[in-house]
Amino acid sequence: MDSVTQPMLAVNHVKKTYVGKQRSVEAIADLDFRVEPGELVCVVGPSGAGKTTLLRCIAGLLDVTEGDVQLEGETVTGPPRGMAVVFQEYGRSLFPWMTVRQNVELPLKEKKIKGDERKRLVDEALDAVHLSDSHDAYPWQLSGGMQQRVAIARAVAYEPQVLLMDEPFAAVDAQTRADLEDLVRELWIRLGVTVLFVTHDIDEAVYLGQRVLVLSNRPTIVLEDVAIDLPADRDQLGTRALPRFAELRAHVYGRIQEAKRGVR
Repeated sequence: MDSVTQPMLAVNHVKKTYVGKQRSVEAIADLDFRVEPGELVCVVGPSGAGKTTLLRCIAGLLDVTEGDVQLEGETVTGPPRGMAVVFQEYGRSLFPWMTVRQNVELPLKEKKIKGDERKRLVDEALDAVHLSDSHDAYPWQLSGGMQQRVAIARAVAYEPQVLLMDEPFAAVDAQTRADLEDLVRELWIRLGVTVLFVTHDIDEAVYLGQRVLVLSNRPTIVLEDVAIDLPADRDQLGTRALPRFAELRAHVYGRIQEAKRGVR
């Protein structure tokens, strides 16, 4: 494939069926989409639509039943080196006996990055999420929002080409959520990383994304790929007050309601 037109991430007619002793469940029927380098794409859909299953397949944490996932043209057969994931359960992903710095540093040690370079990457990641002053604290001493910033810093320090985020702000309060949304856009712009962001929050998807993929109910397909034609510079008050924001939100909401009714 020509490198100029090659997407960063390609999900090629992926199907996922869970097979048990008594029955099999088709979680994903046929998902097919592309994410270009440097894009920020959000994924929404009804509860149980297979959003997390999709992300785990993309991350190489689950085998696909049919089709394949490609990162820069290479088929994903396990967790790829160029990809980092931030999950909703940030509390479980942080080691309470390690300081913030040690938590962020851990995957870099596993990557066998040398000491000086490791220190630079950790310092830059902590600075990026505004946690430089908390580097020697322990996760249990931090608020939920700060703990999630640690999880994001750990992913950023890894210098991924693709950052996958699975409902990362679902467990924090509304004000913290708004701050973290702006942090994601800030990091995305600063680092030029490709982001695939799964959320159940329609407003969040429209605010963050350049595109919103609306998934159907299970077994899952892409119901619509919605282009978000909002200004590139966004802020919580001004952007959400725009008539176009309300139109896009209403459109995505309507499509999800159709998905719940079984429209495909």
